[in-house]
Amino acid sequence: MNEADALDIVQYAIWTVLMTSAPAVLVAMSVGVGIALVQALTQIQEITLTFVPKIVAILLTVSVSAPFMGAQIGRLTDIVFGRIQSGF
Repeated sequence: MNEADALDIVQYAIWTVLMTSAPAVLVAMSVGVGIALVQALTQIQEITLTFVPKIVAILLTVSVSAPFMGAQIGRLTDIVFGRIQSGF
């Protein structure tokens, strides 16, 4: 295994991490901005108001996008095991 193979695997692993975390991060960001807007408009500064809806939204998003995340991780696993089987 040379540096190019290792770099290729690391690059694909980073891309997989970005793709699998993207749905949860985007939903958390949008819910957070929405709640911040509501708090700014109503001047309600309750701490739990920011965390509870984000947690619920992230749990729903992860449960809905679990097949996509599993497919991405499975594809990475196939690539790494394929490289191991071919002897790099």
